[in-house]
Amino acid sequence: MTSFDAGRLETLRARFGGANEAVIHDPHFRAVAANIIDASGTRSAPYAGVPTLLDAPMRQIDWSRPDFGDLQAALIGVPMDLGISNRSGCRFGPRALRAIERVGPYNHVLRCTPTRELRVADIGDVPLSSRYSLEQSHRDIEAAFTKIKAAGVIPLAAGGDHSITLPILRALGRDRPLALVHFDAHCDTGGPFDGSRFHHGGPFRQAVLDGVLDPTRTIQIGIRGAAGYLWEFSHASGMTVIHAEEIAGLGVDGVIARARQVVGDAPVYVSFDIDCLDPAFAPGTGTPEIGGVTAREAQAMLRGLAGLPVVGGDLVEVSPAYDATTNTAHAGAQMMFEILSLICVHRQARA
Repeated sequence: MTSFDAGRLETLRARFGGANEAVIHDPHFRAVAANIIDASGTRSAPYAGVPTLLDAPMRQIDWSRPDFGDLQAALIGVPMDLGISNRSGCRFGPRALRAIERVGPYNHVLRCTPTRELRVADIGDVPLSSRYSLEQSHRDIEAAFTKIKAAGVIPLAAGGDHSITLPILRALGRDRPLALVHFDAHCDTGGPFDGSRFHHGGPFRQAVLDGVLDPTRTIQIGIRGAAGYLWEFSHASGMTVIHAEEIAGLGVDGVIARARQVVGDAPVYVSFDIDCLDPAFAPGTGTPEIGGVTAREAQAMLRGLAGLPVVGGDLVEVSPAYDATTNTAHAGAQMMFEILSLICVHRQARA
């Protein structure tokens, strides 16, 4: 062990004191800082300005003539919860996620700064033409995401309830069924419920039947709760289901390895329902289930997907009315940030 003596102190003073006190010597960290700190040495205050998803720049879209410019990725709100089965209120999820001011901009594990390294913007919310019709809302969502895909932009959505993923997959998987990494307490492969097949408990069943999701390249992580009898479609169609109770035995690395094996090199969509997390970390959601994933486990599993060809993603089911501490929204924004980081890493690898 090197002792700390007067000579070592003088070396530190020479490198980090005086005229060098603002110098960052590591080339990677110096490049990161150059993206975040302006010439005067000031960083943007996280509590100032108009709030946006992940503090990305805002880009207003005229949906009658959408112009996405040179965007590589788009953050978009989908404030719709007509498919909810228990607590309503996640239509306010996008607003709650925009209000979180302490996420990123640097991902120290994946060593990227996605909102600076990607051409990305918060493009507002999907224009919904009815606040009462679930089916019409799904048509509006599919139309918006079809336009985003046609522009060559990768979408990352903030829901809204989990039924929004069905029209998104219909837009993105129309030409080729997508692979899926799905974090959730529930498989969401149930059949019709109270006369509707489009509720938040069945989007992935319908996506397979619509031919836009490949069940053999689908993995569902964190599954638990009392509704397992509704999800035989997951197993019958060839989906891989990892229950929350299995994660301790498999370990996070084991779950990551299984996910990468299932997905392979297929274009993959990443869908994260915040109720995948234990209610200790995310109480503000519509269908909380005890015994869930920790926030740290979820981050590690998402980061373990780095390099996969992510073509889109979502973070759904944040319901701020039940989120007194805003912990749920904070966790949700962090998971969105991790998915955006995956998009960034893949883009960098292709460059």
